[in-house]
Amino acid sequence: MARLLTALAVLVILLMGALYLMGHQLSAPAFRPIGAPPPALQARQIELTTAEGVPVAGWWSPGQPGMGTVLLLHGVRGDRRQMLQRALFLHRQGRGALLIDLPGHGESGGTAITFGLRESEAVVAALDFLVHEVPCERRAVIGVSLGAASTVLAKGRPPLDAVVLESMFPTIEEAVADRLKMRLGDWAGSLSPLLLTQLPLQLGISPRQLRPIEHIAELQAPLLVISGGEDRHTTAAETQRIFAAAASPKSLWMVPGAAHVDLLDFTPEAYTTRVSAFLDDHLRNAACATAAVTTPRFGQP
Repeated sequence: MARLLTALAVLVILLMGALYLMGHQLSAPAFRPIGAPPPALQARQIELTTAEGVPVAGWWSPGQPGMGTVLLLHGVRGDRRQMLQRALFLHRQGRGALLIDLPGHGESGGTAITFGLRESEAVVAALDFLVHEVPCERRAVIGVSLGAASTVLAKGRPPLDAVVLESMFPTIEEAVADRLKMRLGDWAGSLSPLLLTQLPLQLGISPRQLRPIEHIAELQAPLLVISGGEDRHTTAAETQRIFAAAASPKSLWMVPGAAHVDLLDFTPEAYTTRVSAFLDDHLRNAACATAAVTTPRFGQP
């Protein structure tokens, strides 16, 4: 019996050690050099600061008066370059585009990836920048996965005129369970609570703080929810629940055949058509275009 208890104790210690290492790897920053924006984007490099003093690096590409501006937010362990193709098609349409590296990513600061909680502070800082840089323009966000969750979790964000959420998880509990099932089999979903014990230990946050589905109705902006029909990171049933929890006006596009991939890259023509039409409906501002004829915009040389 003593040997059995010892073996069980060793097994528990090894399991907790493995979970600690896994949690550390998942939350470790994904810093990397980005460099200058591509000439086609006609953008300049900027650096913002969150309310907590974290530097946020990005590119700002102004648009034509009255066409609106879009904040573009990448997925976990990515950086602003993940959103470059979206920025380029927006630029060709005359819209302003702001691309940032979320905290813990790219050239921004931060000490860890927090799955949307502290990244949300960068969303607020970026939207504040747009309010001051182009106060007349209407504002939208396109957020992918982590970027989508960061948008929904952002407290005190300036008002938005349109929001596109792509491949967003409903709760961190489901996100972790889905990924464990993919890697180890359906049985592994039950390990999710054990892995989530690392959130307060390593990051000082609670799983209850990472449930975008509980806050999506607070967006108070026209919403387009997009997800892959074959996505296993966020299942179709989970996306349907997210959509049901959102306030109107809202629309849902489940992309047939797509997994947890870049949906613009997966179906470029359909994506550009749908997202452009959605932004056209909510971002055009004739009054802003008229005012821009006689009034220089803040920050222009």
